Amino acid sequence: MRALYQHTAPALIGARGAWRIGAALALCAAFIYWLGRCTDIDLMLADAVYDAGIHDFPWRHAWLTETFSHGILKTVLTLAAIGCMLAALHDTRWPRAGGSLAARLRLRVIGLSALLVPLVISSLKQASVAHCPWDLARYGGSEPYLRLFDALPLGVQPGHCLPAGHASSALWLVSLCVLWLPARPRTALRAALAALAFGGAVGWLQQLRGAHFLTHTLWSIWIACAVVFTLVLGLQWLQARQTGAVVLGLCLAEPAEEGG
Repeated sequence: MRALYQHTAPALIGARGAWRIGAALALCAAFIYWLGRCTDIDLMLADAVYDAGIHDFPWRHAWLTETFSHGILKTVLTLAAIGCMLAALHDTRWPRAGGSLAARLRLRVIGLSALLVPLVISSLKQASVAHCPWDLARYGGSEPYLRLFDALPLGVQPGHCLPAGHASSALWLVSLCVLWLPARPRTALRAALAALAFGGAVGWLQQLRGAHFLTHTLWSIWIACAVVFTLVLGLQWLQARQTGAVVLGLCLAEPAEEGG
């Protein structure tokens, strides 16, 4: 029986935890949707950082927001993401001897999150019609302000600005919370919140530039959480099926070995 347990690993998120996280994601999605559709918080915050005297966002070309955040920091985070993807790929192709199934699952969640969080957000952004603040007539541009699911007016080109793409370069870090699962869920939660706060700060720097609205960043945060959550559930289910087949094979083989 001890040999059988070597082929199994505890789930990173149990059934009760999965239901709670799923419910929280649904409530957060409803709240962000309400925020964008029924309030003017996006315009209020953009108005606060827009300078009507110069007809521009003063932080648009600042060193902190453009050179550091959109250049240096994004490059560092992208390299870190590539490193995690390569590590996960290497472990899949050449598994480390003695490595636990739980550790392998965690690495795959992180590696795939580093790939899929920016990819999903970028794909949704390319499919959206919403424009960035600096493109709007309200802020010196020429385009109309559109809320989520608003129809694109005739003759207006789609803006491809929702959700926030730059924030996704940091938001995949929320997947690092799996390093403390399932043994230390509170530490995992704190790590997830810290990663989301960091990604939100990166998104806020883009808002200062006039590149995005608040809800653009909030939707990116929500999507990142949903992608990581889906990956954890999907990969642990797949691993359970694979290890279940191994255990079944061992159980079927044991009587034959004893009889021989």
